[in-house]
Amino acid sequence: MNELINKGKKAKEVSFILSNLSTLEKNKGLNAMANSLVNNKEEILKANKIDLQASMEKGTSKSMLDRLALTEERIEGMSNGLRQVVALPDPIGEVLGMWTRPNGLQIGQKRVPLGVIGIIYEARPNVTSDAAGLCFKAGNAVILRGGSEAINSNKAIVKVLREGLKSVGLPEDSIQLIEDTSREVATEMMKLNDYIDVLIPRGGAGLIQAVVKNATVPVIETGTGNCHIYVDEYADFEMAKNIVINAKTSRPSVCNAAEKLLVHEKIAKDFMPIILKALRDKDVEIRGDKSSIAYDSSIKKANKEEWYNEYLDYIIGVKVVNDIDEAIDIINHYGSGHSEAIITKDYDNSQKFLQKVDAAAVYVNASTRFTDGEEFGFGAEIGISTQKLHARGPMGLKELTTIKYIIYGNGLLWVKRIESFIWKPKF
Repeated sequence: MNELINKGKKAKEVSFILSNLSTLEKNKGLNAMANSLVNNKEEILKANKIDLQASMEKGTSKSMLDRLALTEERIEGMSNGLRQVVALPDPIGEVLGMWTRPNGLQIGQKRVPLGVIGIIYEARPNVTSDAAGLCFKAGNAVILRGGSEAINSNKAIVKVLREGLKSVGLPEDSIQLIEDTSREVATEMMKLNDYIDVLIPRGGAGLIQAVVKNATVPVIETGTGNCHIYVDEYADFEMAKNIVINAKTSRPSVCNAAEKLLVHEKIAKDFMPIILKALRDKDVEIRGDKSSIAYDSSIKKANKEEWYNEYLDYIIGVKVVNDIDEAIDIINHYGSGHSEAIITKDYDNSQKFLQKVDAAAVYVNASTRFTDGEEFGFGAEIGISTQKLHARGPMGLKELTTIKYIIYGNGLLWVKRIESFIWKPKF
């Protein structure tokens, strides 16, 4: 608890400094952090090796080890991510509008930092760098709490990021890491209202729900990715196959990976053998209900609750549907509101899908793997928000800000209003 309070106080103090930094100063800090990552990559890789070894001894799955693993290439990617944030427009200070009231007041909205952002996440050490960079550019201090699986990696990354800031005369306390990875400390962090202005969870369903349930600090909810691909009766088979394989297997442990496949019954006889073989060639386990098992008896029967699940592994659930309306109903019922895709050559069906599917990102003839801050032109992102308040979809710089009303007067004094009324005779 002492660690939380101390780091919370430091973050709150430095947040007032950060809110007044110029764009030039913030970009200078980001470049210094990017350089520090590359210059100290051996130190980071050494720490990551310790985390990987410990996770392998625990029997951690291949896909989860992939989330945890760092390489020289991935560290270069983290560094480049920070440089991409440098190139992005600074949202702070943007005036969103001005208007003049009849009383003479001139009122406007100005974009300002949130203040101190707390981020609770799991075993993805690249999040440490992405979150730190985005929060810094948006003028926020950040308190990071990663999972125990990546603690050594996170400590090394935060150390070199702080050194980068210090080297150019900027406050290293802009970035804080909670090194105690116990659940008790995480729960206390969720209630640190005196120092944290907003909390962002990033991880699996269990983590997100724990934060939503226990936090007294306001939460921006990033959702799990139970993402569907619907292959329409008018789909191009080769395109559909390539998109499904890309969305499922390019990196199955991430939230924008495809978890469910829906196939129109009119093409199921011809398309199912093609896509099932392609998936099995990539060592994907296929699960389904009677609608899909009817086309391939070797498909493993899925239980009812699985249709809500995010596998984050080389597993996919498959259903055969009667039509596009059934596909949309299934997606809206079981989906997590993250990313959904239709593969079709029919314009009307594409438009129906875009209109009726309730998700943060809805695709026509493209992989769900594109739901990413960098791919959307936002630089790296804090996470993918599946809620509908304040932020939805990839959360970039603007989503890490709030507004302040700015009001200009000229010696105006407030006077109590006297309600006017109209007298009406009673006849």
